[in-house]
Amino acid sequence: MRKIVTICFILIVSGLQAQEAQKDTSYWKKASQFALNFNQGSFSNFAAGGVNSVALGVIFNKKAEYKKEKNTWTNDFQFQFGTLWTNAQNDWRKNVDRLFFDSKYARAINSKWNFYGNLNLLSQIAVGYKFDKTADGREIVTKVSNLFAPAYVTQAIGLEYKPVPYFSLQFSPLSMRQTIVADSKLIQSVPTNYGVDADKTIKNEAGLFQLVADYNRDVAKDVNLKWRYQAFAPYGPSFGSVDNRVDAQLTAKFAKYFNFNFALTALYFQSQSTKVQLAQTMGVGFSYAW
Repeated sequence: MRKIVTICFILIVSGLQAQEAQKDTSYWKKASQFALNFNQGSFSNFAAGGVNSVALGVIFNKKAEYKKEKNTWTNDFQFQFGTLWTNAQNDWRKNVDRLFFDSKYARAINSKWNFYGNLNLLSQIAVGYKFDKTADGREIVTKVSNLFAPAYVTQAIGLEYKPVPYFSLQFSPLSMRQTIVADSKLIQSVPTNYGVDADKTIKNEAGLFQLVADYNRDVAKDVNLKWRYQAFAPYGPSFGSVDNRVDAQLTAKFAKYFNFNFALTALYFQSQSTKVQLAQTMGVGFSYAW
């Protein structure tokens, strides 16, 4: 299992370093962003009530694209992590955790269509817990995730429709997905084990199809909207089900080094839950882009 984790990180690092080490930089277009968000609220003798809280969040995005003649190679790394403290909880609890990397090679057929192949990784870095309460008010804490538990690694080959620089639609009839659960003890609290067999740490699935829609555009001055939709339909025992995921992020800059950030994630994975899963965060803080 450690080998799998190591290989995934090597792919990320080597992809980024290969771009940095490239001698001929005339075909490269690069962009990086770092943001540190902070929110705080306090109440004292406030009739409407409230709970003292502090929230911290960090965002790091890096994208590099190499384009020469009909060939394009794009590496996109995104990391977001946030934690929250309240008087009621009296401890720090994470409220967002996302590790994303996508490496894609495309060769143009014409001005709007490409052949493409890509490798995609999606996971988180920290332990995640679910907090419930019993009828008498006692808190029940359940561990539900960890580093590379779960993690999803997808490989796909297919056609890409890119009519404008800020939007693309990818369709792949040839795809594979590995679901990784690196924490062998997680099944004790998550019986489904994210679809991975109890005696294994990885599940391989061939895809009937994969569909990815990607949008990244400045919708107004200093206001950027990016969203990504991914649908994966597997063969095998899960045939007929489609896993769906949407990640959206709105970032608005004000002054020179400050930003407002809103992020939303929506999931519908039948291997995890029969309900739609939603996660939303919002913050204001320092931002620097280069």
